[in-house]
Amino acid sequence: MANYAARRGARTGATVWRVRADGPQQHIVPDGVLDLMWFQGRLVVAGADTRAMTVRTRPGEVTWGLRLAPGVANALLGVPADELTDRRIELAELVSPPKHRSFEADPADALERVLLDLWARADPDRSLLRIAASLDRAARDGLSVRETADRHDLSERSLRRLSGRLFGYGPKSLAQIHRFQRALHLARSGLPLGEAAATAGYVDQAHFTREAKRLAGRTPAALARA
Repeated sequence: MANYAARRGARTGATVWRVRADGPQQHIVPDGVLDLMWFQGRLVVAGADTRAMTVRTRPGEVTWGLRLAPGVANALLGVPADELTDRRIELAELVSPPKHRSFEADPADALERVLLDLWARADPDRSLLRIAASLDRAARDGLSVRETADRHDLSERSLRRLSGRLFGYGPKSLAQIHRFQRALHLARSGLPLGEAAATAGYVDQAHFTREAKRLAGRTPAALARA
């Protein structure tokens, strides 16, 4: 288990998070986002996950991260997000790193400064970022692939290609992961598993259990306690 905290960054408004490990490994489940992380003394890009990952840690070790908004990783790094799926890769392998930032005194502030440096260098297409945000909302709302494609005046094939480029996987997978995360959040907030499953959009609790095992390798009850 690990201690997790998150807040809005003062410089960028992005979600900045911190995890303090209290064991020899962390169990990480898919959450539908990409992150910029300061992990074990390295500046790392964490791609979107399609399955649970186990990371070796030391008790007390702290990892800092900055959650990248939909489409931002592709815009700033110039790499399709699906090339980063299920990977952890040093930022320097993708782009020339920004000028050195000290992560010792204030890792959260340093991560935000790196994001601002990358943003200024890339000057991303705001219209594409708006589309990415809209596609992400559609997935969170549980829209089908057909409904999402129609809403955005895209063919289903074009939607799948664009979703892979922006998020790291297709619209159906993105919607499933957001549904799973919503149900897990509700369960961890104290809602009974059956109610959490129904509120998030599952057919029943058994459906939630099957998807939790597929995505996270654990039952909802075990995940809710973590």
